Amino acid sequence: MQYETRQSPDAFVLNPAATATASVIWMHGLGADGADFLPLVPQLQLPDSVAPRFIFPNAPVRPVTVNNGLSMRAWYDIYSLGIREREDAAGIRASSAAVHALIDLECAAGISTRRIVLAGFSQGGAIALQAGVRYPQALAGILALSTYLPLAASLAGEATAANRAIPILMCHGLHDPVVPLALARQSFAALKAQGYAPQLLEYPMQHSLCAEEVLAISAWLVQVLPPV
Repeated sequence: MQYETRQSPDAFVLNPAATATASVIWMHGLGADGADFLPLVPQLQLPDSVAPRFIFPNAPVRPVTVNNGLSMRAWYDIYSLGIREREDAAGIRASSAAVHALIDLECAAGISTRRIVLAGFSQGGAIALQAGVRYPQALAGILALSTYLPLAASLAGEATAANRAIPILMCHGLHDPVVPLALARQSFAALKAQGYAPQLLEYPMQHSLCAEEVLAISAWLVQVLPPV
């Protein structure tokens, strides 16, 4: 699959050579930017029959408390190393709304919501989960890498019926020092308790991706974005 890269201040976009029939909106981690996962796309080796457009938005630049107030790209503030001890609800909700707006733009471009995947790594994965289960129309799936479920206590009251059956793939490192595996497992259990059917794959790695995981992601994308 050949892609053409387009860059703007807000995002990096990879358009397939063929007409896009699906979209993957992929959020980066804390301190990175939309370019972070560009090299991953060729590694996925997706068949031409899938032909998704990849959108890698840039998070806004903001001070991050846990990093001594240093300004960097972040989807929301993190107040302490205990990620869930106190959450930046306003920042999380604002970034979720921004992702919803990106979904709406893809719909306006002719992509059905049922062929839109939300993906993200670490902080970006938290936003993918937050935005995906709260979007009012059915999406194709949520890919949550090395991350956790934010604002878990509000999920029951805010989740939309349209995405109760959404496919959710979570991948996590057994030795992750940034987002502990226990937190991913708690998030997995919380989703199951609310009636979702997430899949959690664990790998012998830290806060990163591995080759086996990339293969699993590719197979999952082909599954949730079948040829049209």
